[in-house]
Amino acid sequence: MSETVEARLAKLGVELPSPAAPAANYVPYVLSGNQLFISGQLPMGADGLQHVGKLGDEISVGEGKAAAKLCAINLLAQAKAATGDLEKIARLVKLVGFVNSTADFTQQPQVINGASDFMVEAMGDKGRHARSAVSAASLPFGAAVEIEAVFEIA
Repeated sequence: MSETVEARLAKLGVELPSPAAPAANYVPYVLSGNQLFISGQLPMGADGLQHVGKLGDEISVGEGKAAAKLCAINLLAQAKAATGDLEKIARLVKLVGFVNSTADFTQQPQVINGASDFMVEAMGDKGRHARSAVSAASLPFGAAVEIEAVFEIA
């Protein structure tokens, strides 16, 4: 039997946080048929919002990747809240990553790799996905990165 997502997370030293509540009039996730849509997640840590600023200015690509990984951890926390068990996830279908960046910054894909790489580490082949990585002039609360996801539920 293949290793569970929870076992992989434990090996990575990652404990899923309590999922963040919505900051406005929307829901954190929607289950429609066998698809689970997770609202955009910010790099929220135990001490609140982490990695605030603009890539290409005060935030490095390395810090942006760390922010993207934290967003991915929060995506999995929301997915667990939605399903009750990460093993109910058949696969990650798509990530859409938004990078708060200067007009001349062009390394959005490298930043969002922080989330993509983590999802494959945590989920194995079920974590391989389609993806978009785009620039944003600003993001909520000045966050460096925001990422949303679509999962397929078994």
